[in-house]
Amino acid sequence: MQTLADPSTVNSGLCEVCNRFTALFNIGASQRCLRCALTFRLLLRRSALTALFVGTVLTGINQGNIFLGGDLPASLAWKIPLTYCVPFCVATWGALINSRLQKSEAKSQP
Repeated sequence: MQTLADPSTVNSGLCEVCNRFTALFNIGASQRCLRCALTFRLLLRRSALTALFVGTVLTGINQGNIFLGGDLPASLAWKIPLTYCVPFCVATWGALINSRLQKSEAKSQP
């Protein structure tokens, strides 16, 4: 269960999950280091849902004629997973960039 950030550690630069002094992202109402931010369930779920939707649309656009033709070449074994992987990475990267703390925010004390 996610809880609100402890007021004594807000903007301290301390990761509120693993207690390392490398908090760079404000995710889930708490400051997190990169490792803890990348393992946050809600972030991963949102990125996976985005990848599922966008990957399906892109696969239909790029490979639709091959599917309709019925001839599935072996090259699709790497093209289709990559088509889903790219939007997952972009969604995750965008969430991290939008939630990063500025240096002045991470160093200031309340």
